[in-house]
Amino acid sequence: QVQLVESGGGLVQAGGSLRLSCAASGSIFSIIVTGWYRQAPGKQRELVATITSGGSTSYADSVKGRFTISRDNAKNTVYLQMLSLKPEDTAVYYCNTASLRLGVRTPSWGQGTQVTVSS
Repeated sequence: QVQLVESGGGLVQAGGSLRLSCAASGSIFSIIVTGWYRQAPGKQRELVATITSGGSTSYADSVKGRFTISRDNAKNTVYLQMLSLKPEDTAVYYCNTASLRLGVRTPSWGQGTQVTVSS
């Protein structure tokens, strides 16, 4: 089992920046990919960025060039650096991991952190 705790959300003006953190604990050795998702009011949850255990990253088109996902293995933490924020980035951001043990892939979710971008 993996436990995730997000932090770093808040209120920022358009054009500003925030860095989200996702601290993992538990069976972290089994994590194969970590992702950031977001969900705006009235909308479906969408994938923002992922980073694999091998360090490969991917991004949604809407955040490419503005957001960067990275990790600090020593701290068991994955970050989402968000630059040039836009009002449409306003959402609850969730950290997600996929763990693989004995051939079974198991997801874990954090509690979410609110990001609000004012115009």
